[in-house]
Amino acid sequence: VRWMMYWIVFALFMATETFTDLLISWFPFYYEVKMAFVIWLLSPYTRGASLLYRRFVHPTLTRKEKDIDAFLVRAQERGYESVLRFGKRSLNLAATAVVHAATKSQGALAGRLRSFSMQDLRSLPDQG
Repeated sequence: VRWMMYWIVFALFMATETFTDLLISWFPFYYEVKMAFVIWLLSPYTRGASLLYRRFVHPTLTRKEKDIDAFLVRAQERGYESVLRFGKRSLNLAATAVVHAATKSQGALAGRLRSFSMQDLRSLPDQG
């Protein structure tokens, strides 16, 4: 549970830090403060991640649990629909490409087979 709390808080920190890094990275000792914060989160003595998770993350998640579940259900349905739509589209493209290749090469293949068969027939000795 402790590691789960740490990774959730750390992931939220990294997500927000990605956007705010551009704005506040020019502050003096920014990287040192960021490193100290991560150590504070990770330390078993301070239990920073546990503190932040219990105070902020968990109450927010419990308040928005129904909205999150509804969003996940919608995302799952859209994912299935997208997979089916792209699957059908790719199968149609593959079938069209196969048929197109077969119709283009059919004439060349028939000509080659015809020429080989005529050559084979000419090479046979005449049997009267």
